[in-house]
Amino acid sequence: MLDILKEVLSYIPNKEYISECSFEGANIVLYTKNKEFLFNNNGMIKEIVDVVKKRIELRPDPSITMDPEDAKKIIEKIIPKEAGIDNVIFDYQRSRVIIEAEKPGLAIGKSGDTLKEIKKETFWVPLVRRTPPLRSKLIENIRQVLYENNDFRKKFLNKVGERIYGGLRRGRKEPWVRISFLGGAREVGRSCLLLQTQESRVLLDCGINAAAIDESAYPYFEAPEFNIKDLDAVVLSHPHLDHSAALPLLIKYGYDGPIYCTSPTRDIVALLTLDLISIMQKEAKKVLYSSTEVKEMVKRTICLDYEEVSDITPDIRLTFYNSGHALGAAQVHLNIGNGFHNLLYTADLNYETSNLLSAAATKFPRCETLIIEGTYGGKDDLTPTRRESELELYNIIKKTIEKKGKVMMPVLGIGRSQEVMVILEKGMREGLLEKIPIYVQGMVWDVTAIHTAYPDFFNAKVRKSIFHNNQNPFMSDIFKRVGSQKEMEEVINEAGPCVIMATSGMMVGGPIVEYFKKLADNPNNVLVFTSYQGDGSLGRRILNGEKEIAFQDGSKQFIIPVKCGVYNLRGFSGHSSRDQLIKYVYNMEPRPKKVIVNHGEASKCLDLASSLHKLFKVETLAPKVLDSVRLR
Repeated sequence: MLDILKEVLSYIPNKEYISECSFEGANIVLYTKNKEFLFNNNGMIKEIVDVVKKRIELRPDPSITMDPEDAKKIIEKIIPKEAGIDNVIFDYQRSRVIIEAEKPGLAIGKSGDTLKEIKKETFWVPLVRRTPPLRSKLIENIRQVLYENNDFRKKFLNKVGERIYGGLRRGRKEPWVRISFLGGAREVGRSCLLLQTQESRVLLDCGINAAAIDESAYPYFEAPEFNIKDLDAVVLSHPHLDHSAALPLLIKYGYDGPIYCTSPTRDIVALLTLDLISIMQKEAKKVLYSSTEVKEMVKRTICLDYEEVSDITPDIRLTFYNSGHALGAAQVHLNIGNGFHNLLYTADLNYETSNLLSAAATKFPRCETLIIEGTYGGKDDLTPTRRESELELYNIIKKTIEKKGKVMMPVLGIGRSQEVMVILEKGMREGLLEKIPIYVQGMVWDVTAIHTAYPDFFNAKVRKSIFHNNQNPFMSDIFKRVGSQKEMEEVINEAGPCVIMATSGMMVGGPIVEYFKKLADNPNNVLVFTSYQGDGSLGRRILNGEKEIAFQDGSKQFIIPVKCGVYNLRGFSGHSSRDQLIKYVYNMEPRPKKVIVNHGEASKCLDLASSLHKLFKVETLAPKVLDSVRLR
């Protein structure tokens, strides 16, 4: 640790220029009180970066920054009013000022000229964040957690850097790599993989099985190879509960290290876990953790962009790549031991350009082992195209409108619901559907607000619609937020033909179950599934043809007859079809030497593993939960 800081400082001729030298995760930050050196160091910092091959940032020492009130006035004067400044927050410990604006491009200026002027005038380092066009109190609270804990964040990030650059702890010279499946192997749910090297312990995802009602809902934290005190880092691929919901539980058990993810994933996982707490409380179930653990989780996140390379332990380097599955969802590429072994964990993967996102990336620097999902990897998993499902959805809605009925859509809070919103908005805007209200309930609205904050993650077509045509599909007046019990009852009893989008996607709790109880006995209404229905979930039971569903209300039980129409549209899936999974492996550059299939029912994982072995002549495995595989 001290060696790299000493090395960086050794290249600076006058040590008095630097008041502090510290880590921010894998990055190195130098603070200076010398204003001339801050703005005119003749490219010295860039030269040092070229030598040490690490990110280095030079910042003004907090003691020379302008008084925040005066700095705010100058910022508001420099940035054009058209940028729509919403908030200005000062990070005193790190000499940064966060500027939240409706139009970040205008706040940044051409080639960053506006930000350079702010820095020169105020000696604060400006960072611009997009203000979501859809406002959400929850999103504001999440960001506030980060802003209010600046002192903690500075110390925490420095501690992370000390671990990364602190040298080898365990002392073993012979390198090795193995992966243990604490969940998610030959099953869908509780994805949790433990990567071990001779030096590091890294957890890839940490989810639950929301459809399970026993201990099989949670990862095997009691596995002999797992010790929470030895854990160096957690890497979160995306925020769906089957990949993320046990993370606050990990915090509750004592984990205090970094959690790596993209920015949208950080925001959405906070929403989903808080919503899970609320659902469990309403259903009188044992609550796994509290909002305190969710807050602590947020404080420990380190956000990376796609294709941004970062050291996360002394011998592991992480890079995220687009997975096409959901907003900010990532494939996890790990360079282990400076090229000793390269692992790609796809997590959930969509190798198709959807109505919202681009297809998953297939080009990587190196890859010896691939861990790929097998959700729809079976030979019988022949899914319709997105266009076919789109037309079928339009047809279902048209027929339901003719019967004066309502369309209930159980949706995942993230991903599928936003894509369906884009499809419905397009259908009504182009006259393919009669314009009817679309009621949105549950955390879907808040997640949609997050989508409006990160349009850069959308595919090229949607970005063009937003940035060049000023046409944001999520801002259409067809979408109506349902935020109270009274509003919900009005939708059920008073609203005419409409679409109701509500969580949860598998109907294991959430407002959609309440809509179902009131609307399922009417044959004019329909229930449309667009996401995977896990074993044991209410959604799977309905799809399997159950015509009477029993519910418990205190000590009383009542039966709901299923008279509404039931449809399953699989073409909107955020998961790849079998053909797409095979095509993905075919197009991978480079082709892996070993393929491990997980995240799928046992028969599908085995089927896909067998097919990939025959097609590509590579070693394949479909491990079980608690299996460990030595990769090198």
